[in-house]
Amino acid sequence: MSKRIEDYVVTIPDFPEPGVMFRDVTSVLVDPDGLELAINEMQALLGDLDFDAIVGLESRGFLFGMPIAYNLHKPFILVRKQGKLPRETVSKEYDLEYGTAVIEVHKEDLKPGQKVVIVDDLIATGGTVKAAAELVEELGCQVVGMIFLMELKGLNGRAKLTGYDLRSVIAYDGK
Repeated sequence: MSKRIEDYVVTIPDFPEPGVMFRDVTSVLVDPDGLELAINEMQALLGDLDFDAIVGLESRGFLFGMPIAYNLHKPFILVRKQGKLPRETVSKEYDLEYGTAVIEVHKEDLKPGQKVVIVDDLIATGGTVKAAAELVEELGCQVVGMIFLMELKGLNGRAKLTGYDLRSVIAYDGK
């Protein structure tokens, strides 16, 4: 019997606080079979989507998005935390549980009219990916899909992303 991606994810109870079941993606990355399966499963989620580029969110979105972009011969665009990109950027501020954060993309990396897929390892509350989608759209591009290795359904991130085609390999109840 072959393993499923869930078999590679280590769950740590009560981390970082009581009641949270932390799903550790690094346990997938350290196993070559788990990593290969994760990339293949995420790439398979793209099967019917027509898109021009992959946008990866810092930092684990880079780990999964870049090999998929490579496999499909698509450009890979980085969305980073503020102050990390050297050329002219466009930025988007978004709310965190306590405060705000800012993400940026190089202005010329996305071309108006491009169809993009956003990739990250996890969707939790949806705030970061929503900000990334708005940033992509402000540059005249269309978000045609969002793919994740894991989804924490109890944090209701999907509710923030109504209208987007959101796909995940694994969906966990709870947070």
